[in-house]
Amino acid sequence: MKHKLLLWGGAGILLLLLSIVVSLSMGSAHIPLLQVWRILLHQLPLVGQHISVDWPISSEKIILEVRFPRIILGILVGACLSLAGTGFQGVLRNPLADPFTLGVATGASVGAAFLILFGIQFLWLGQWTVPIVAFLSGILSLLFVFKLAGIQGKFRVETVILSGVVVQAFLGSIVSFMITLSDDVINRIVFWLMGSLALRGWEFSIILFPYLFIGFIVLLGYGRVLNLFALGERQAAHLGVNVDRSKWIVLIFSTLISAAAVSVAGVIGFVGLIVPHLIRLLVGPDYRLILPLSVLFGAIYVLWADTIARMLLNPQEIPLGVITAFIGAPFFAYLLSKNKKMTDHS
Repeated sequence: MKHKLLLWGGAGILLLLLSIVVSLSMGSAHIPLLQVWRILLHQLPLVGQHISVDWPISSEKIILEVRFPRIILGILVGACLSLAGTGFQGVLRNPLADPFTLGVATGASVGAAFLILFGIQFLWLGQWTVPIVAFLSGILSLLFVFKLAGIQGKFRVETVILSGVVVQAFLGSIVSFMITLSDDVINRIVFWLMGSLALRGWEFSIILFPYLFIGFIVLLGYGRVLNLFALGERQAAHLGVNVDRSKWIVLIFSTLISAAAVSVAGVIGFVGLIVPHLIRLLVGPDYRLILPLSVLFGAIYVLWADTIARMLLNPQEIPLGVITAFIGAPFFAYLLSKNKKMTDHS
């Protein structure tokens, strides 16, 4: 296990660093890669004093004040959504589970759309009003999914995905209804629903990082438990796992992480579906490997998806959620077809 973690983790870290530098150089104002490296190294305490400033001040401002905050936020959002998707899939033992299919993203969009529709998105806490309300509505929607899937206080794993689809459809209709009422602010609602990292400063990354850090520590501690869940809940209980408590802890922290990501970046679907599944194909079913590698490669995935969103129709920007859905929807169909064949054979 350690050999695989070092191999794939080391490769992932190198790819992430390279991706950051390449993405920083790309945009409406092209900045050479060497210049990007020099600008970044110039910010380091000991190294920076040995690098002479021979680049335009405008290039430094573009790198440090516009692109770098957006890239870091994209990394955190991708890591959060991938980590949450891994947690959902591990507990529910279903590769179709992720924050999008379980209704967290749509639930968050209801709260955000409501505030935008009535023009109160800055009423209480300034720019944080929409993220906080979206965060709370995302959590409430998933609790409703669990309630709908439950019998006698315990939720049924087999019906959680179906309940998520039902709740997602219902909440989606509410959002669609609000869009029909929003003549003046329809573009703002639709843009938030499609997900974006545009115009997000360092403060969004600062608020999101604690969710990722704490959630990662907690879920990584349950890596062995998730491995035992793969054997079935009864077998896990026989091996000493407190099944109900473990399920709720993993699900609650996965929900918190995903709702936090959606609340600052809008609805970005299928990240938590694709990345954990690909990592599972690369390193096998051990969640002690899947959890940290999903964080790493989820960050890379969203970073490049956002870079494509910025560059594909430059200078016009495509919403990030459009790119992830364009990739994720066919992948979801593939997984659905694969699961159906396995069920038919069994």
